[in-house]
Amino acid sequence: MDQSREVGPPSARPGTRPWRIRRILLLALAGAIGAALGIGGFTFRYAEGLSYLSSDPSACVNCHIMQPQFDAWQKSSHRVLAVCVDCHLPAEFPAKYLAKAEAGYRHSKEFTAGTFTEPIVVQRRGLEILENNCLRCHGDLVAQVDVHASDGGERISCIRCHGGVGHGEPARLGGPLRESELKAGSEP
Repeated sequence: MDQSREVGPPSARPGTRPWRIRRILLLALAGAIGAALGIGGFTFRYAEGLSYLSSDPSACVNCHIMQPQFDAWQKSSHRVLAVCVDCHLPAEFPAKYLAKAEAGYRHSKEFTAGTFTEPIVVQRRGLEILENNCLRCHGDLVAQVDVHASDGGERISCIRCHGGVGHGEPARLGGPLRESELKAGSEP
C-alpha cells in the first residue's frame, strides 16, 4: 500500500486496534441512546403522555389512584363550570405549563417509587394555586363576606370551609382503616 495516500496517524486508520475500540464505543453509545429513547418513547406512549397537555379531566385518571377524585368531581357542582386544570393550575400561559411540568415530574416520580402520601393531599404550592383560582372565580363574593380581610386581619383560606367542593370528602385510598374510622363508619 502506498504510504503517501494514507491520511492521519496510524492509530486512526481503519483496521487498527484503537480505531476498533472507538468504533465499538460509538456503537455502544448509539445503542444506549437508542434504547433510552425507545424506552422513554414507549413509557410516554403507555402513560398517555400527550393527554397531559390537554385540559381533559379524564387525563387525571390515567393514574388509577386519582379515580376517587375524578368520580367525586363528576358529582360535584363545579363539574359544569370547571375542569381539573381550572382549579389546580394557574390560569396564565407560562405559569400554567411550568406548574403542569413540575407536577407531572413529581407525580410520576412519586407514583413510580410509591413515595406519595395517602390519602393524597395537595402540596403547599398547589394550595396557593387552588386558593388563587378560587379568588379568580369567586373574588367578588369573597370580598363581600370576608370580614377578617376587610379589618386588616389575615384572610381565611377558602378551603378551610369549602375543602370538599370539587371532590367531596377526602378519599382514603390505601392501607387498613384506622379503628376510629371503622367506628365512625358504623355509626348511623
